[in-house]
Amino acid sequence: MKTKKAIFFIFIGYLGLVIVFETFLGITQPRSTGTMIITSFDASGEATKRVVSRLERGGQIFVAVNHWPRAWARRIQLNPNVQITYGEITRNYNAVVLKGEDHLQASSDFAVPFLFRILTGFPPRYFFRFESLEGVT
Repeated sequence: MKTKKAIFFIFIGYLGLVIVFETFLGITQPRSTGTMIITSFDASGEATKRVVSRLERGGQIFVAVNHWPRAWARRIQLNPNVQITYGEITRNYNAVVLKGEDHLQASSDFAVPFLFRILTGFPPRYFFRFESLEGVT
């Protein structure tokens, strides 16, 4: 009985650490240029806002999605049209999921701390690159 309780508390502690690290990932992510708000929309048009770390490379905007918010990543995959608010300015973007070589390059460019990887069980990662829809007709 004591073993089951110990396993339960270890599991709860593990979940707590994952949540804490996911919460602070946007703050600790390397090469972050601050935070931004991404507004995603479901099929019915309901908006969900999420504060994320703004990652940039070569003038392009990226977001890394790790272990915890996978449902959020799937939501963006279903409807890639999002709004990004950064420094009081909101613009429309199309989210592109990086795969293959692009994903490997982003994993290298925006690597997360080793301790975070251990605590989250080396989760698969999604990377999104955002293409501006401003001026597109």
